[in-house]
Amino acid sequence: MCQLLGMNCNTPTDITFSFEGFSQRGGKTDHHGDGWGIAFFEDNCARLFLDHRPAVDSAMANFIKQYPLRSLNVIAHIRKATKGDISLRNCHPFQRELWGQTWVFAHNGNLENFEPDLDGSYLPIGETDSERAFCLIMQVLRQTFGACIKKSRPSIGEIVKTIEPLIRSISTYGTFNMLLSNGEAMYCFCATELHSIVRQHPFDTAHLSDCDMSLDFSTVTGENDRVALIATRPLTDNEIWQKHRCGEFRVFVSGQTLLSR
Repeated sequence: MCQLLGMNCNTPTDITFSFEGFSQRGGKTDHHGDGWGIAFFEDNCARLFLDHRPAVDSAMANFIKQYPLRSLNVIAHIRKATKGDISLRNCHPFQRELWGQTWVFAHNGNLENFEPDLDGSYLPIGETDSERAFCLIMQVLRQTFGACIKKSRPSIGEIVKTIEPLIRSISTYGTFNMLLSNGEAMYCFCATELHSIVRQHPFDTAHLSDCDMSLDFSTVTGENDRVALIATRPLTDNEIWQKHRCGEFRVFVSGQTLLSR
């Protein structure tokens, strides 16, 4: 199956170190060689990079490693195709607009016989079960709160109340590990495997498990910085990552857990 990487922090941060290790799993240290993608949020919009080639062979992936884009929320994905051919239209993350915001979604797993009733407000471009699930989530948010928000957007609590039961329902069709963000929060669901770590002062040195690279975060961060990383499997071998419970829904805001259940 695919692998996920997310970052949520309280100050704009680059993900080049983590992406260096994560990208190795796209064809070198693991077999996820059917494309990759990464989205960086900038206020209400996201900068999206996609490539149907393996991450280890991708010139675009090398560009991302060398170009330290800073963001409060990042979602990355490396693909092992189960549904849909190897093409750009089937690469994660996927993005859609709602309430003047870009929403970004990535999924690890496989959904069987999942054919949701989509009303046309959001439709898949590719053939993956993942994109169908994303379209359904966006459709339900739009149906619940309306397409246009005149005064204020729904709160994180209101969004959780709407999408958590839906996500749990979708997960009954198979394996549904997922990351979702609108640039304000990172919504995560663990069906089978998801890990996270929060880095904060006092920062230490981390060593990647997929390549021989280390970084002393105390040299590149401030005392008030806080960074949460979410990944299918831990990216470093000298830090303690927290394994999420199967069936756990978690929300990260400003680099820390806001909700977990």
